[in-house]
Amino acid sequence: MNSSLLLLFFFFSFVFLACADDPYRYFTWVVTYGTIYPLGTPQQGILINGQFPGPRLDCVTNDNLIVNVINKLDEPFLITWNGIKQRKNSWQDGVLGTNCPIPPGGNYTYKFQSKDQIGTYMYFPSTAMHRAVGGFGALNVYKRAPIPLPYDPPAGDFTMLIGDWYNATHKALRQTLDAGFALKNPDALLINGVTKSTSFTGDQGKTYLFRVSNIGLLNSINFRIQGHKLRVVEVEGSHVIQNFYDNLDIHVGQSIAFLVTLDQAPKDYYIVASTRYTRKFLTASGVLHYSNSKTPVSGPMPNPTLGLYGSMQQARTFRWNLTANAARPNPQGSYHYGNITRTRQLVFASSAPIVNSKQRYAVNGVTYVVPDTPPKLADNFNIAGVFSVDNIPSNIPSGQAPVVFATSVLRFNLHDFIEIVFQNTENTMQSWHLDGYDFWVVGYGAGTWEPKHRGTYNLVDATTRHTVQVYPYGWSAILVSLDNQGMWNIRSAMWSRQYLGQQFYIRVWTAEHSYSSEYDMPHNALQCGKARGLH
Repeated sequence: MNSSLLLLFFFFSFVFLACADDPYRYFTWVVTYGTIYPLGTPQQGILINGQFPGPRLDCVTNDNLIVNVINKLDEPFLITWNGIKQRKNSWQDGVLGTNCPIPPGGNYTYKFQSKDQIGTYMYFPSTAMHRAVGGFGALNVYKRAPIPLPYDPPAGDFTMLIGDWYNATHKALRQTLDAGFALKNPDALLINGVTKSTSFTGDQGKTYLFRVSNIGLLNSINFRIQGHKLRVVEVEGSHVIQNFYDNLDIHVGQSIAFLVTLDQAPKDYYIVASTRYTRKFLTASGVLHYSNSKTPVSGPMPNPTLGLYGSMQQARTFRWNLTANAARPNPQGSYHYGNITRTRQLVFASSAPIVNSKQRYAVNGVTYVVPDTPPKLADNFNIAGVFSVDNIPSNIPSGQAPVVFATSVLRFNLHDFIEIVFQNTENTMQSWHLDGYDFWVVGYGAGTWEPKHRGTYNLVDATTRHTVQVYPYGWSAILVSLDNQGMWNIRSAMWSRQYLGQQFYIRVWTAEHSYSSEYDMPHNALQCGKARGLH
């Protein structure tokens, strides 16, 4: 075989192996209304293929996911994939800044890859207040066979979606917000769609992986299992130093995975979740059932032991396992984020202004307005007048300037390395999410952030995640490597705040047009607003 033929043989062998390594998984999801009974009485919910919560989506690192979503609601609808980075592909992010919503009776086929990720995630509707009544589910990304886990394979794994719940329709909740009122406290807390009776069965002496996500709208939760320790192993796709906890705080939009060894007497034990840091205390419960148990649950339910300070201290103990692999063969700690020069520093403060007697939420005095044309489409077709660029101040404005209504997009260069401080000016817990990325959470603190606080940052083994909590009247600091070109949403994970303006977009861009940086607009992209009919 001559050298040219040999080279050709190796090329096609490589292509074949690459394709073989990245299989395709196909799904068809039909979205409908249906009657559900989360609180024991009938309520209209949003179902996917007749299920509430929706189907669990399991895949493996680098799988290609083809999800055809058919909208049979009476309103436009979108699904976003919370925590999936959508490498080079913000076209598939499923938020109103990147995608036109699927019209009633229409469909859209998402095509994306779980590229270089493992871990515990979720999906949910990004349109209106649909998320409040269903359409959400778990999304678990398992490792490829060659990549080792930093713990022995568990005997099984359990997925839990926990979140607060309103005994109201999504239209009623939206009408409340549109009328200028904040939402009242939720009515209940659900575990996998019910308030109690959820049961998980395991064998005595074996260890199981629990994947828990806070799918709620407003409240942080605390999770615990009667008589058992929780050994945290993964936080939103990052393997962490394995510490044991009696209970865990999980904030809105966050996910966490931990191991539980069934090392107690053979009986049934309470699984308990409760809301945190609110006046109204809500609880949901389930049962950890030993397969050889003949004794039902008994005794008092365990209570959370963390105050705000203890919760912050717990958050600081989630640290990157520097020697562990995540989705790639190289250890997580091979990327020395603490040594990289920052190109920009930004401080964003949330606020809850009343404007013309109506409740709004804002970032540095700017409240987001959702346009008819997604900014991503407007950017692609060079449509003027859809969004405003760089109009959110990089630091907290002084004084009481009028609130600005705008469709805000901040511009960054591809490969910028930035520092963001989220400042909480309110006496409520905040939760912030960034699409398209994970980021290093390098610091938490009380009071007002000052430059001197950089001296307290963890620049060695801070964990990466996609959603960070900000404690009342406190701050949280993150570092982000902007290596994923596209249009990406930064938002409050607390959905009513997002709906009323606490969000904006970042445009990560380079002048070089290349598939190595970003994919072109997909041929099946829905077009709306000023982009309708453009080519």
